[in-house]
Amino acid sequence: MEAKVVLQSRTPTGTSSRGVNKQRCSPVRAVLARPAESIVGSGTKERLRLKLKPADSKREVAQDSSSFHNDNWFDLWAINYLSQSLQAATGVKSMLSGYESLVETTAMMSKKFNTKTQQELVMQVLDTAIPKLILNMIKTLLPQSQFTREYFAAFTTVFFAWLIGPSEVRESELNGRREKNVVYVKKCRFLEQSNCVGMCINLCKMPSQAFIKDSLGMPLNMVPRKKCKY
Repeated sequence: MEAKVVLQSRTPTGTSSRGVNKQRCSPVRAVLARPAESIVGSGTKERLRLKLKPADSKREVAQDSSSFHNDNWFDLWAINYLSQSLQAATGVKSMLSGYESLVETTAMMSKKFNTKTQQELVMQVLDTAIPKLILNMIKTLLPQSQFTREYFAAFTTVFFAWLIGPSEVRESELNGRREKNVVYVKKCRFLEQSNCVGMCINLCKMPSQAFIKDSLGMPLNMVPRKKCKY
């Protein structure tokens, strides 16, 4: 899978994607996507895009699923913290460890709760993960600007590889000006291991968009190319 994360310069308008029915997940047939496309800002907007493309063969799927992640102590701490926090908030229990525990926990959440509740529970965990005082300081000291968008993009590639996998900063065009505000993810670790786009949408995409916009004042939008059936 290829993912693009483009930080916005103001809150985009759009309809809510929160549903109330449980999804029936269609297995992800691959996690590779076509090369990155240029993203042109409309007015003062920029978007975060998450794109997926089916593989050409079963062999390609097998090769993609064999990705290896060498987690360091910080990665393991972050993974276990998120997994344990989700378990505490939802009442589910995973006996696994590391990233497998996180994937199993979110899989149980997707089966136990409807889509709206899934999103709300993840947002609840994110809200308690970082003190609001720190979030308010970040929002105040780093108002929306080219510097802030580029800073957040670089920060994501360094401190969130444990969740989404390796990524890099790329440029996009905003109001005729080039900015390094895109986070390019060649293959999303969570999507690859969960193998369900519905989990990507309701346990990552939607709550992450809401949390970053509300807590950090930096709107973004993630757009999967392939959707689950609801």
